[in-house]
Amino acid sequence: MTAPLLIAVATLAAVLSVAFVAAAATIPPSRRQRMLRILHSFDRSRNAPRAVQQPLGGRLRPPVVWAIQRAGNLVTPAPVRNRISRHLDYAGNPKDWPLDRVIRGRMVGGVVLAVFGYVIGQGVALKWALPATALGLLAGLHIPDLLVYNAGTKRQQEIMLSLPDVLDAMVIGVESGLGLDAAMAQVAQLLRGPMPDEINRVLQEMRLGVSRTAALRALTRRTTVRDLKTLTTALVQAGELGISMAGILREHAADQRIRRRQRAEEQAQKVTVKLLFPVLFCLFPVIFIVVMGPAAIKIIGGF
Repeated sequence: MTAPLLIAVATLAAVLSVAFVAAAATIPPSRRQRMLRILHSFDRSRNAPRAVQQPLGGRLRPPVVWAIQRAGNLVTPAPVRNRISRHLDYAGNPKDWPLDRVIRGRMVGGVVLAVFGYVIGQGVALKWALPATALGLLAGLHIPDLLVYNAGTKRQQEIMLSLPDVLDAMVIGVESGLGLDAAMAQVAQLLRGPMPDEINRVLQEMRLGVSRTAALRALTRRTTVRDLKTLTTALVQAGELGISMAGILREHAADQRIRRRQRAEEQAQKVTVKLLFPVLFCLFPVIFIVVMGPAAIKIIGGF
């Protein structure tokens, strides 16, 4: 085979390769591929690590943020990352605080408080500089975790308090002839709060092709409210066994109203015990001073 023929064959092979690659890149994906891509992008929650967006005109900030992110990843092992991610789920995955930003906050807080502890310890005594630095580093690393945990606890408390009202609205919708999905959509549209937001997320997962059972089970993993977990378990079992949803929702709504009244009574009974120590240490000394003060002054003056 001569050299010109080899060149022509190589050129033809290169042209065909480029043509095949261009054709593969321009062929639109099938409906199944598009759905799988949407589900994959939805499954990656806001907690998934993502690239830091480069601001306009900023040349120094992206490398610094990248370095802080890498250092934060080094001091944040996988168990701690999973725990923070779980607490972010409990807190509703706030869009302003994804997982990567929390990790950067841990690193920045640790460095700042370590420097502050070193300065304070060195000011007190040189031997206290190293313990104060270590204490500041540990405190800075755990403060963002505590903030996320506190946000998740408050949100779960709001879910527990709003659950009876949400169930009453769902019972009204189901008994008026709506299906469970339509009743949930009405609740998510008309009500506001953490519980309607969770219902809206369940509906969004169902619209993306996730089954109702899987969406409800995912809801149980995003909450610590035992009553909500019991409700979702009952709804899953009712859907699998073909039981009517209206009766289950009605019973759970009545049970949640009773539980809310019992919790209010329990909190009212705790007031007496909680007031004991403030009265004992704050009010009684003042009363003793007011009652016994003049008599003590007269006795001292008599002597």
